[in-house]
Amino acid sequence: MPTKFYVPFLQATCNVFELMLDLSDISDRPVESFKCEDELDISIEIVGDLVGEVVYRFPHETSLNIVNIMSGMEMELVDDFVISAISEISNIISGNVMTMLAGEDLTCDIRPPRLKKADESKQYALRNNCCISTSAGDVCLEIRLNPNDPSKQAEN
Repeated sequence: MPTKFYVPFLQATCNVFELMLDLSDISDRPVESFKCEDELDISIEIVGDLVGEVVYRFPHETSLNIVNIMSGMEMELVDDFVISAISEISNIISGNVMTMLAGEDLTCDIRPPRLKKADESKQYALRNNCCISTSAGDVCLEIRLNPNDPSKQAEN
């Protein structure tokens, strides 16, 4: 995946984590080091000039830490409240990415977040995974996109 598509997702995630969670110790690292067995996978479908999805993989511990920071409540289990809060964070990050892509003359929109794993049955021209580390825990992003206009595929 060209760097220009990876950067908005990383930048938007950092911005949202800093603004909403007051996290400033954010870094990215290779996804190969991301190990997790219990996680929330939140998928955001992307439509427009790019089509596909980004799946935010939040380990349960990270999800609970984020919701504790957001709500000020000590959550011990991943329940509907936690899923809703993490879905909203994913939605906000994705909305910020769409704004950044608009600056690159790409018109895209997002669909409501869904609790689901990445769709492995489709082929994507633009793919990238990244892992973001914070004091609240790690988050992995799986970015899977295709240009909606195949003639633009060669440009990207």
